[in-house]
Amino acid sequence: MRRYKVEDKIISEINITPLTDVALVLLIIFMVTTPMILAGGINVKLPAATTADSTPQRNITISLTQENKVYLNDRETGFEGLQAALEQYLKHEKDKTVILNADKTVMHGQVVRALDIAKKAGALKLAIAAEKSEGK
Repeated sequence: MRRYKVEDKIISEINITPLTDVALVLLIIFMVTTPMILAGGINVKLPAATTADSTPQRNITISLTQENKVYLNDRETGFEGLQAALEQYLKHEKDKTVILNADKTVMHGQVVRALDIAKKAGALKLAIAAEKSEGK
């Protein structure tokens, strides 16, 4: 019977160090880039309210920015084309709720104008978005 020395053994283990390195690098890349992707979009500083609901909703949104730009679901549109575009969105929706994201510096008249256009377009429920503030 032939005996093998310890040095003559075939290494049958898989080296997972390179796999671990690649996985950690990908994790770091995703951790760095995800906030940039999610934060992209429309820059609206919402007013604060203590009773604001912090749960995100999947509804039709109108956004009014500080630069007086109007967005419908992240697509820039003006007040002129807002009603027609809203009508197109609302005819495919069961829940005809429209959420208004207005920057806190936007004039009250512009907010009322956007709400009026949404109502004319067929919105059944209107909501104004606000940030949750820590207060009494």
